[in-house]
Amino acid sequence: MRVGLVLGAGGVQGGAWLTGGLDALASETGWDPATADVVVGTSAGSVIASLCVAGTPPWFMVAHSAGETFDGVVDARGRPQQEADRAGGARFRLERAWPRIGPGSWPLALRALREPRRYTPATALSGWAPRGLISTEPIKEIIRSVVPNGWSGHPAHWVIACDYATGRRVAFGRDDAPPADLPDAVAASCAIPAFYYPVSIGGRSYVDGGIYSTSNLDLLRDHELDLVICLNPTSSLHPVRALDPREWPTLAFRRASGRRLGSETKKLRAGGTEAVLIQPVGEDLGVISRNLMSARNRNLVIETARRTVAEQLRRPEHRDLLAELPPGDPRRVCRPDGPPTQWPDLDEIRELVSEHFAATRG
Repeated sequence: MRVGLVLGAGGVQGGAWLTGGLDALASETGWDPATADVVVGTSAGSVIASLCVAGTPPWFMVAHSAGETFDGVVDARGRPQQEADRAGGARFRLERAWPRIGPGSWPLALRALREPRRYTPATALSGWAPRGLISTEPIKEIIRSVVPNGWSGHPAHWVIACDYATGRRVAFGRDDAPPADLPDAVAASCAIPAFYYPVSIGGRSYVDGGIYSTSNLDLLRDHELDLVICLNPTSSLHPVRALDPREWPTLAFRRASGRRLGSETKKLRAGGTEAVLIQPVGEDLGVISRNLMSARNRNLVIETARRTVAEQLRRPEHRDLLAELPPGDPRRVCRPDGPPTQWPDLDEIRELVSEHFAATRG
């Protein structure tokens, strides 16, 4: 079974929801998300995906965020796990660069003005918005702490960003993308226009891949996959109504994200690939902050997602599709001191028993 994994955008709050959701996925199915044939990450999803494919199991991400410590565990630079950052990307400092007056990207702003139908509203607004002032260096440090040199070695791990001059979507890690170090690619994928300073790669500036699509699920429609599992923090399964005018921008954003996800899913299924879509429900929205870059309630968001995503995965329409997932290593997909998420195959047990009796008779 060939499986794709897509982790969508969502800022600090979305990253927390993805952490809990990915842990629920591994625990409920016994499948290791790191073994997906293709892994696509956008913005916050690019951080979580990069940590996962580099060998950090979801249960460890949950435990680390909650403040648990593990003696003898060190990062890629030899630093003890107790000293590692637990803010989940919510470390903000100014970029060492002079502020720029006017639109953040004149080329993108003018292109969107000349050909508005070619660009999503988010992409068009990104050109006109002022250039961000916050450094992406803390995001790069998160990736360097796990993957010190180059990429993790996964055969198809893609990090989605957008060219700041053209608005063109770029899947770093894919053969047709410009070469980039993984920390730079992830930082570019997370560089929200008007907030983060753009990331320079190969002489060009890149910003958040979420301005093109918060999910980018459609990238997998021609890759002969049997199933794609998508966790998308910025859409919702439940209808969202807001009487408070302060909630209206968030409401509009979630609706646009959901419409885009639905359109991409139709294209994927039209090509013969099944899809399991996991999205926040009402209980999740009750704890996710209106400000997606806020660190408030991060661990509550994680714990809520672990429960709500597990409930979604148990639905008959999802359970039947997920039943064929290849089994993972129980020691990796669940806590070492917890119960295994699946047992060995019966044929393996019979073989072991036969070998045991053969050795006894010998």
